[in-house]
Amino acid sequence: MPPRALEPAGVALVDKPRGPSSFAVVSEIRGKTGARTGHAGTLDPFATGLLVLLSGRTTKLAPQLVGLDKRYLTEIDLSARTSTGDPEGDVVARHEPPAPDELAARVDRFRGEIELPIPAASAVKIDGERAYKLARRGVEVEMPLRRSTVHALDVIAYADGVVALDLSVSSGTYIRAVADALGGHCVSLRRTEVGPFSVANAVTPGAFGPERLLSEETVLAELAAAGVA
Repeated sequence: MPPRALEPAGVALVDKPRGPSSFAVVSEIRGKTGARTGHAGTLDPFATGLLVLLSGRTTKLAPQLVGLDKRYLTEIDLSARTSTGDPEGDVVARHEPPAPDELAARVDRFRGEIELPIPAASAVKIDGERAYKLARRGVEVEMPLRRSTVHALDVIAYADGVVALDLSVSSGTYIRAVADALGGHCVSLRRTEVGPFSVANAVTPGAFGPERLLSEETVLAELAAAGVA
């Protein structure tokens, strides 16, 4: 196959819908530009929100974007844990959700530096194989711990055993792992920010066109203004 084109170049802010994989969205955007296309971090199929995609020669900026902090809105059902930490897994435990004061105490433990097991249904490699492939075959493995930082964690609402949270976290934080550690599983997950970039400025894959690409100069200026260049 011929190499992918280096133009059009720029960064696309895409609002991923629930259902398709991030790679399906990357493929859709590539089909509209005909250019080499990369990403600065994926979302699970059930999740929605901001994908930062890089087109053409701007893919060289990937190292500056993949480590940016991220912000999420999530709803967590605290009456059940699942095998994946999200609605796509099997229920492995059911229990009474915590009272509001107990929930507040649990949440307090997840502000600042945390260390949690990486979810079994993740793309991390275990002995050379993706963890999610092992999980699908029923192979149980001890997942490695990952240290990350929760910069902010706010309870938006809590009713009927479901808590809505707003989290600002370091790159590589698994919100599903936080949900599992709180005693529940994510029923919804939306990424609203990646570094200085907001989903408010994103478009759906279907509405994307090359004219929506942010120039390299614009992206570098936004990173510099945010102090992360």
